[in-house]
Amino acid sequence: MKGVAILNPRAGLAAARARAALERSAHWRGVEVRLTTGPGDARRFASEAAAAGAEIVLAIGGDGTANEIAWGLLGSSTALGLVPMGSGNGLARTLGIPLEPDRALATLADAVPRAMDVGMINDRPFLNVAGAGFDAQVGLDFHEHGRRGGRRGVFTYVWLSVLRTMKYRAESWVLDAGAQKFEGRAYIVAFVNGRQYGGGAVLVPGARLDDGLLDIVVIEDAPALELAWNAQRLFFGTLAAYRRYRHMPAAKATLTATGTVPYHRDGEPESTSGRLEASILPRALRILVPRATASDPHGPFEPQPLI
Repeated sequence: MKGVAILNPRAGLAAARARAALERSAHWRGVEVRLTTGPGDARRFASEAAAAGAEIVLAIGGDGTANEIAWGLLGSSTALGLVPMGSGNGLARTLGIPLEPDRALATLADAVPRAMDVGMINDRPFLNVAGAGFDAQVGLDFHEHGRRGGRRGVFTYVWLSVLRTMKYRAESWVLDAGAQKFEGRAYIVAFVNGRQYGGGAVLVPGARLDDGLLDIVVIEDAPALELAWNAQRLFFGTLAAYRRYRHMPAAKATLTATGTVPYHRDGEPESTSGRLEASILPRALRILVPRATASDPHGPFEPQPLI
C-alpha cells in the first residue's frame, strides 16, 4: 500500500501521540510522514502525493487540516483517511472513526473507500459544515482565543458560545436556495454536508454525504434565552422540532447580507463582503469509511455492497 501521512507538529503532545501510533501500527508503519510548517503545506503535500500515485493520504489533525488535504485531493483517485485530533471532529464522528489515534488507525486499516460530496463556498471547499451567523462569529472567537495562547477543545467552544450569546445580534439575510427562499433575520445559516458541527452537536441527523445536495439549515432569530434553551436539542438530535428551524435542501444557494460578515468553512473563520455562493461537487472526494458505517442503511452513505 502506497500512502502518505500528513501531520501538523504544532498540535504538540497530540501530534506526538499520533506519530507514535503510526510507528506502532503494522499496517501503516511504512507510510511516508510529511510534517506541515504553515498554511498551504497540507494542500500542497496532498496534491503531490496524488500526483505521485499514492493510494491513501492520512490527515492527522483537526478539521482545518482535513479540509486542506481534501482540497489537494479533489478529483483524484487517492483516498483520504481521517485520524482526528481536533476540537470538533464533526466529519470523523459522522463517519464513526474513533477519536484515539491507535483505534482510528486500526479502524482505517479495514475501512472501505466511498465517494463523498464536497461543498463549495465562494469557490473554496468544505467537507462537513460551512455557514454564516452566530456559529461563524463563535468560530472567529475560538480562533482568536487559541491564537492568544488560550486552551482549545469542546468546553472552551461551549463557554465562548455562552459569552457570545449574551451580545450577539442576528444579521438580516436573503437566502435563495433553488426554488426556496428565506428573507429576514437569522441566527444561523448553515450549509451542511455531514450531519453535525462536532462534539455531538447534530444539525441534520439523516444527511447523506453522497446525495448531491447541501442540507441548508436556517435558525431564525429569537430571544437569547429561547435560543439558549433550545440549543440542547443539538445534542439530542431533535433540533428539527424547534419552531425556528428551517431545512432547505439544494444543490446551489446564494446568501447575501449588507456589509462585511464572518463565515466559516469547517470551522475555519473567513469573511465576505456580503455574498456567499454555495454549491456541491457530487462525489468529488474518495474517503475511507469504516465498514460498519458504510453498510449502515441509516448511515451517511447510500448502502452499497462491500468488497
